[in-house]
Amino acid sequence: MLRRAKPLANFADAEGRYSRNMLRYLLMFDRHIATGRFVRHDAFEAFPGRHNLRLHRILFALPGEEWRIDAMIELLRSKVWTAAEERREGELLGYEGWMNDWWIARRYPTGA
Repeated sequence: MLRRAKPLANFADAEGRYSRNMLRYLLMFDRHIATGRFVRHDAFEAFPGRHNLRLHRILFALPGEEWRIDAMIELLRSKVWTAAEERREGELLGYEGWMNDWWIARRYPTGA
C-alpha cells in the first residue's frame, strides 16, 4: 500500500481476539492514517456459526479508493463463494488479472 501498488487491505478476527503480533502490525498503520496516507474502517457483524462472538473486520484503503471498503464488505457477506467472488475479491485488493487467473486456476481447478 505504501508503494500504492495495492489499494486495499483486509483483516478479520473475532472481536477482542486479534493476537498481540497482529495488533502490533495494525499499529504500524496508525501513523499512515494520521498523515492521511491510508483510510481505516472498522466493521462489526455476527461471527458465522458463533453466536457468542462478533466478527471485527478492519479495512484500510488508499485515499480515493474508499469505495473498495463497502464493496469488499458487501462481497464478503455473499451467501455463496465461487471463482467469481474470488476474482472480485482479488480485483478489490488490487491484484492484476493474470494474478487472479493464476490463483483461481489453483483454488478452483474444475472452474467452479
